[in-house]
Amino acid sequence: MKLYNYYRSSASFRVRIALAIKGLRYDYVPIHLTRAGGEQRAPAYLEVNPAALVPVLDDGGALIQQSLAIIEYLDECHPQPPLMPADPVARAYVRSIALAIACEIHPLNNLRVLRYLVHDLGVSQDAKNGWYRHWVETGLAQIEAQLLAQRRFGRYCSGDQVTLADLCIVPQIVNARRFECRLDHVPTIMAIHDACMALPAFADSAPEVQPDAVAD
Repeated sequence: MKLYNYYRSSASFRVRIALAIKGLRYDYVPIHLTRAGGEQRAPAYLEVNPAALVPVLDDGGALIQQSLAIIEYLDECHPQPPLMPADPVARAYVRSIALAIACEIHPLNNLRVLRYLVHDLGVSQDAKNGWYRHWVETGLAQIEAQLLAQRRFGRYCSGDQVTLADLCIVPQIVNARRFECRLDHVPTIMAIHDACMALPAFADSAPEVQPDAVAD
């Protein structure tokens, strides 16, 4: 397997965690999103993903795009340890948290949106950062409320089993800290984040220890 990814990409981070939890070996293929105008726009990479996004998993020539699709693919092909609960209601709960991050928070704050705000709309850097913090802080507060209302969390989002929800929460918190977001209003999420980062699969997948981070 090959994983085309960027060390700072939270979507890439999610997939690296899944691969680590599954104990799957892969070739790390760095795609730098800001160097030389963005390596994701190079013709060779556009053949891998015409959408010019990371990550992409190449599994024996099968190209899988979108982080959540990749993770569910890995969970289906390599079911142990599972990243989704056995109970359908619990699975829906896990997916709802993952999708709240991947579909509600992340799209408003990914690199191409932030670039558009600054370069096309003329938004100042301070205003751009304020935009980022607003949507991350608001979105995390909504997830915190969901966790407290449903009371399914334990050490992790779904009891004491690491799931897809945790794989989405941790990278979002890493990015939130990078942009100096307020996080004291989401203590349950932060406790889950800390429990996850104590696991080697999460710590070894963190942005700062990836080969392209060292070379950047």
